[in-house]
Amino acid sequence: MSYNELKQHGTEDFPIELYHIDKTHTRYEMSSHWHSEIEIIRILDGTLNIRLNNNSYTAKKNDIIFVNSETVHGAEPQECVYECLDFHLDFIPLSDNSSRYFIESLMNHEYIIKEYTSFENPSFSAAVNLAFDAMKNRSSGYKFKVIGALYNLFGTIIDEHMYYPVSGAPSITGDRNVAKLKNVLSFIRNNYDMPITLNDMAEAAGMSPKYFCYYFKDLTTKTPVEYLNFYRIEKASRKLINSDASVTDIAYACGFNDLSYFIKTFKAVKGITPAKFRKG
Repeated sequence: MSYNELKQHGTEDFPIELYHIDKTHTRYEMSSHWHSEIEIIRILDGTLNIRLNNNSYTAKKNDIIFVNSETVHGAEPQECVYECLDFHLDFIPLSDNSSRYFIESLMNHEYIIKEYTSFENPSFSAAVNLAFDAMKNRSSGYKFKVIGALYNLFGTIIDEHMYYPVSGAPSITGDRNVAKLKNVLSFIRNNYDMPITLNDMAEAAGMSPKYFCYYFKDLTTKTPVEYLNFYRIEKASRKLINSDASVTDIAYACGFNDLSYFIKTFKAVKGITPAKFRKG
């Protein structure tokens, strides 16, 4: 997730998906990205250090992170197991004007929902867990249960006053720095398979290379080169699992022009060599 994520979550007629993420998942470490969908993250075990635009949180077991639409987010897990529920707001069917106004205000970024909630809010935790459990228990009527759970969740958000106008939360909304970061992440997503220099990335952000390095690490916790390598390894890991291409071909297809450097970088990121990763 290191860019403007374009993946379809769920199916076209039921665009909601649940992801269970532990150390074996190819995207265990969540690199910085954004998407138009809402994402709810619940921590099952361990600790997740997460960044949402300009804000940082340390989430622990039973805590909940609510990622508003278009928010740049990334995270580093520490012995963490977590789950993500992704869905688009226009998926929720609405029949009355007040409900439609609230959802449309979220979609238009006039309101945002509180980003971080500890387990000390039992009403919200129960509503979130109900939505996750409805997705996990794929009974014949689970789609009705999921829609009902989402109605319940947003009703709880309103009852608990867990939302506020964007004008009241300038640090959460996308500012100029976040917009520049999105430009760089999009540039990397579109060109990761080509040679990319520090100057190229700095130019995409409209900054001098020296200031860009400071700015990028401040928002992502990685240097630009570290991030670029991480993104390329993330792409390579998916190709290793989903294709029969050779390790050498995958290395070159992901922007590495030296096989030994690719193997060294892959091992530094994943803890094992590409060949062992492919074998599982």
